[in-house]
Amino acid sequence: MKLGFSAAEEEFRAECADWLTAQMSGEFADIKGITTLTEKAERRKEWEQHLGAHGWGCIGWPKAWGGRDASLAQQVIFAEEYARAGVPGRVNHIGIELAGPTLLTLGTEEQKRRFLPDIAAGKTIFCQGFSEPNAGSDLASVRTKARLEGGEWVVDGQKIWTSLAHISDWIFVVARSEEGSKGPKGLTFLMMELDQPGIDIRPIRQINGDAEFNETFFDGARCREDSLIGAVGDGWRVAMTLLSFERGVSTLGQQMAFRNELDAIIAAAKANGASTDPLIRQRIAKAEIGLRLMRYGALRMLSNTDHASVDGAALTYKIQWASWRRSLGELAMDVLGQAGEVTDHDGYEWPMLPNLFLYSRADTIYGGTNQIQRNLIAERGLGLPREPRGEA
Repeated sequence: MKLGFSAAEEEFRAECADWLTAQMSGEFADIKGITTLTEKAERRKEWEQHLGAHGWGCIGWPKAWGGRDASLAQQVIFAEEYARAGVPGRVNHIGIELAGPTLLTLGTEEQKRRFLPDIAAGKTIFCQGFSEPNAGSDLASVRTKARLEGGEWVVDGQKIWTSLAHISDWIFVVARSEEGSKGPKGLTFLMMELDQPGIDIRPIRQINGDAEFNETFFDGARCREDSLIGAVGDGWRVAMTLLSFERGVSTLGQQMAFRNELDAIIAAAKANGASTDPLIRQRIAKAEIGLRLMRYGALRMLSNTDHASVDGAALTYKIQWASWRRSLGELAMDVLGQAGEVTDHDGYEWPMLPNLFLYSRADTIYGGTNQIQRNLIAERGLGLPREPRGEA
């Protein structure tokens, strides 16, 4: 089991850190430290293209498709240094971490040529069309329908919580293509261009003032017949393959962002005297221990695989970090006190720590609720009997 990095890997870390620090103190200094996903969206699209132009857009991909053939350790290092440098979250996270790897694994050669170069170059932004109003985290209950008509797929239905749909170019959609099918059967995985008359995107305002999420309506929206990944009716398998990439190398970069948040809480506690409260100190220590345990757990998890996708122990990771970060947000507000309830920003905008509290309320919901995660751990990780389910 490998829980550290070699000398060569640390040299790579220095290269990453130097380049990222230079960008955040130079041409892209205006986006450093942004904590919401929609602020300065156009500049962040420019940043995506800048990353692609310098070969940093998707370093784990094969060189033939715009990557660097980076090892798993190098991908982890880049993700860590990316967060350490204060670079904002990737607006094309879905394309780089989910859509792209799925195409590399299951896409045809023509699909790879059609999509991968522009994703790697930051020119095509993807979003995800899974959740629905009456399905939530239960992908097997989706009702959005797709039918073949005149050499094209025609899609009708609604998706919800579609992150960054309003600034994306393409969406992958799981739709029911077999009339009368139920559960995971009869689903097809489609890639659809968003800029077309049959798609309507409506923002959802969040409690932190941001509008990262959207409702996405499909009314006769169309895509080419060959825009599906896998076979007709094979959408469940494709979706499960895609989701297997979600708990991969980005976990360590995510933890570095958590490190930044915890450090900000510690600094605030020292500045306003909250650090003299023994209960606050105890909670900070508990948060520190939890963060370190997550890091060692993620390193162990990733060291047991040669691939960016992981399973088994990885099933526990979402519920672990989501619960930990929700508690971190509560700690932030207790450290700030009344000062954390007032903002100097225009409109309903918040600095890092109040925004952490507000945003982290959703951490245990999106990407699969804690309840869903417990089912996954029980059924897929431990092999326990499936929970009884009624008729869909």
